[in-house]
Formats: sequence, C-alpha cells, structure tokens
Amino acid sequence: MRRRSLSWRVYSTFLAATLFALGAMTWHTAIAFRNFHQDFTAEALLKRATLFSREITMTANLADTDSVDTLCNELGRLTDTRVTVMLPDGQVVGDSEEDPGIMDNHSWRPEMAAALQGKTGRALRFSNTLERHMLYMAIPVRSDGVIVAVVRTATPLEVISFTLRTVYRQLASGALLIAVLFAMIALWLSRRISRPLEQMRAAAAQIARGEFNVRIPPNDDAEIGGLSRALNEMAGKLGRRMDTITRQRNQQEAVFGSMVEGVVAVDLNQRVIHINSSATELLGRPREQAQDLDIRELTRSRQLLDFLQTAATSPTSTEREIILHTDRDIHLQLRGTDLLDEQQRKIGVVIVMHDITRLKRLETMRRDFVANVSHELKTPITALKGCVETLAQDSAALPADSRGFIDMMDRQLDRLQAIIEDLLSLSRLEFNAENNQIPLEFTTIHSILQRAVRQQTGQADQRKIALKLNCPDNLAAPVNAQLLEEAVGNLIDNAVKYSAEQTEVAISAEAIDESLVIRVADQGPGIEARHLDRIFERFYRVDQARSRSMGGTGLGLAIVRHIALAHHGQVAVQSTPGHGSTFSIMIPRRQEPPEGGQKLAVMSTSTRL
Repeated sequence: MRRRSLSWRVYSTFLAATLFALGAMTWHTAIAFRNFHQDFTAEALLKRATLFSREITMTANLADTDSVDTLCNELGRLTDTRVTVMLPDGQVVGDSEEDPGIMDNHSWRPEMAAALQGKTGRALRFSNTLERHMLYMAIPVRSDGVIVAVVRTATPLEVISFTLRTVYRQLASGALLIAVLFAMIALWLSRRISRPLEQMRAAAAQIARGEFNVRIPPNDDAEIGGLSRALNEMAGKLGRRMDTITRQRNQQEAVFGSMVEGVVAVDLNQRVIHINSSATELLGRPREQAQDLDIRELTRSRQLLDFLQTAATSPTSTEREIILHTDRDIHLQLRGTDLLDEQQRKIGVVIVMHDITRLKRLETMRRDFVANVSHELKTPITALKGCVETLAQDSAALPADSRGFIDMMDRQLDRLQAIIEDLLSLSRLEFNAENNQIPLEFTTIHSILQRAVRQQTGQADQRKIALKLNCPDNLAAPVNAQLLEEAVGNLIDNAVKYSAEQTEVAISAEAIDESLVIRVADQGPGIEARHLDRIFERFYRVDQARSRSMGGTGLGLAIVRHIALAHHGQVAVQSTPGHGSTFSIMIPRRQEPPEGGQKLAVMSTSTRL
C-alpha cells in the first residue's frame, strides 16, 4: 500500500475541512437568504393586500363585479402585482390577470381557505390559471365583523428566483475565492510543518544507519524545536552508548577469543547466541557457520546435549566430564550456568568446555606407571621376603645386632608390600570406575556395615574400644557391597588406631534427602583445620612419625575417597582438636547402576594408614 506524505495529508485534510466549512456556510447562507427574501416578499404582498382591501371596501361595490374587476386591474398594473377578490362562496369577482367569469371556485385554495377562516393565508404553489409558480398572500375583508370577501395578492417566483440566483452567484464566487486563498494557506502551512519533520525523518534514517554525528537544524516552534533538540540529544547519547558497546564487545571478543576454554551460550530454544573460537575448534565447525545455529545442528554428541538439557533445568551450576567423539576422543570438563538478562530473568545457558584430554592422558600414564611399577616390585620383594625369612630361621646363631637388622628388614618389607598392594588396588579402582566397570545394586546397608564392624572387632577389643552401630534395617541404596564394606572398614580401622583406650567409635547410617550418609565418629585427638583439605590425598600424613609407628601406608583415606567417587558420591570430615573426628561418606540413593558393567575383581585393599 502506497504511503502518502505528511505534507499531502496536512494539505488535503486542511483543504477538505476548509471546503466543507465554506460549502456548509454557503449552503446555510443561501437557505437563510432565500427564506429571508421569501418572507420579505410575503410581507410586502401582505401590506399590499391590506391596502387593496381598504381601497375595495371604500371605492367599489362588491355586488358590482365589473367595478371590482376594473379596480383589481388598475391596482395590479400600478403595483405589478396580481390582485384577486373572492366572495365568501368562492366566486371570483375580480382578478388583475384573468377574466373572473371563466375562473373556477377558489374556496379550496389553501390561502383562500385560511382567509375564510379569519386568518392570513400564505401559499407557495403552482398556479393552474397562470401555469407558473406563485407566492400568494390572502386576508379576509370584514364588514361589521363579518367576512364579506377575500383579497389575495401574488407575485411570480421567477422574480424571487432571479434575485436568488444573483445572490447565489455572488456567494459562489466569494466562496471560490476564499477556497483558493485557503488552499494556498494550507499548502504553505503543510510545507512549513512537514519540512522540519522531513529533516527529522532523514536524520533518523541516518541515525538508524549508524551515523550518530548527524544533527537537525534548530526550529523556532516550541513543539518541533523541542522534538529536534530531543532527537539531537538522542543521537549524541546513542553515539556514546554505541561506542561503549562496541568497545566492550571488542574487549569481550578479545577475551573470549584468547580463552583456551570453549564458551558456548545458547538461548532457551537451544539456539547458539555466542560461541568462541576455542569451542568451534573443539566441535569441528567454523565460527561463522556456528553462530545462530541450533546446538543440535552444531554437534551430535549425546553426552553434550544431555548435559545442556540438565544445565537448562538445573537451578544451580552443573559440572560433568564427557568424552567428545570426533576424529579423536576429546575429554571435556563441562560447567553450565544460567544466562540472565538485565532483569535477572533466565534467557539461556552458558557452557564452559575445558579440554582435559592431556590431563587424562597424563593421569592414565601415571596410573599405568604406578600399576606397572607396583606389579614389577612384587617379584623382587617376594624374593627378598623369602631371603629374610630364611635368614630368620638361622638367626639364633647370629649376633644380636644381626637379628635386629633381620627383624627390621622383615617389618620394612611387610610395609613395602602393603604399600604396593594399596597402590595396585587404587589403580584397579580408578580404571574400573572410569570405564564403568563397577556394578551397583540396591542393597541393604545394615548388613554391609555389620560385616565391616565385625572385621574390626578384634582390634577394637584389644584396645578396649567399643564399636556401636546405628543403622535402620530397611535402609537401602545402589552400592557395590564389597567396596563399601572396605571403605567403612578403613574408616573404622583408622578410628580405632587413633582413639584412646576405653573410648567409643560410633558407626551410623541414615537417609538425608536423596543421599545415603554413613558416618564414623571417634573420640581421638582430632585433626587441625589446616590438614582437613588434604587429608584424603595419597601418602598425606597428619603425624608422620605416629602414622608410621602404627603401620599405616598413607593410602587408606585415598581409597575411601575413590570408592565414594565410584558411587558418584563424596567424602567429608569434621574434626575439632581434642574432641575427635567424624568421617562421612555421602552416596546418592537414586542413581542408575552403570550400564554394561563387569564384576569387579576382588581387591585385597589394606586397612593400614
């Protein structure tokens, strides 16, 4: 649809309003003038009829029709008016235009009928006698209060029409002149209004194209001048704001572009809002093609899409490790968080992808190295153990110092063998957990904890330490019974070793929300706060001398931590020096067991720290 200009709209509207007003005024004036002229003519006819009635009653005998008709002819000729005299019975006895003898009864004429009733009759009608439109005025003639005749005066409408046409022509000429004048004024006014608006439109178009240095000339009108100043101020502010936005965007692009981590931002419809070069390299797509794509068009990784769905529905930040299968397997650590707008409303999700492939490779190399070295050390240690045992059989003939050296070697070989066994157990545990080879089954927790307590009862009885178990009989969770028993056994063994005699170690289990929480609390010396963050690291010892004297390997708590991680859970410790420690294992109760898992090989994990 074609749009008309504002100038044409203002001009046409103003001109149409002017023409309508002039037309209405002219039509009203013409009607008023016509009515005035008719009333004026009727008033003149009425006055003439009054004079004629007096003249007729004074000079003529109504019974003498010839004298009445002669008088009518004379009066009509002198006043250029048709004069008619009618008797009460309707007989016309005098007329200035026609012979009364051939005229029919006029009592039914409207003006005559009104006069016979004593009123002033007025009519505007076609005359059958003269065959022309006439204006009639009729009045009664009374004698001693009785109507003895009716005098009627009339004039043709042609005279009125001629006068009116003259007036109409003058009115039309004046209206046309005024219309032309108003059309010129409307054209000038429309251009005066539209010219600055057209300048504003052109300036707004330049601003829309990004030309923020454009300015509109000042205007003297208050409204248009105020609008032009507002547009100029808006252009200045937009220019400064766009400069700031451009600078911030360039800084953001530089930051994202220099990041090693991949960053992907998607909206609630999973459409890519922003993606940096590192993310496109990981996903194997050019950055120009990735923008505004659906994330499902960008990658076919089921793990990545599932994580995105989880991050979109999670109220908190989400983390997960996945393997991206491309031309090479890429290990990614993902972190997802909500993308909010300025009103803090969620509009999407931001995913940060950290390539940990090299770290995973190094971890695998480390694990393989530890496993291989530990396995290779078993043979020479076994040989040395045999040699020491052989020497010990003949130690009675040896000096006391030699027997002491043999005992020391035997103890150190036992300790070294325990460390190697624990290292091999950790390596197997890590490998099986990473490859989902640890089957989880819904199992009653009470029986598992009872077996773990039973294994540590002998050691606890030697030190006069009471083991108290508190676990509901119906509490169940998806666990690997053998691994969980070993983890709890390690914690109980640790608590017994570090607790004073005639104290108590409490083992409890309960369901909190969706998690299974197992606690082992002792009344030992406690752990200082500076050690709590590292207590589950391999070979980390709070008290080096005391741990070695008790025969620990420094790997027990590390094994507990890895067993918890294999159950998709975590470990924690709370301790106050002088008031004992509480170790906790937290395992989800509603997780699905790993698919395609294989039975875990029996591990001879040591309980020594």
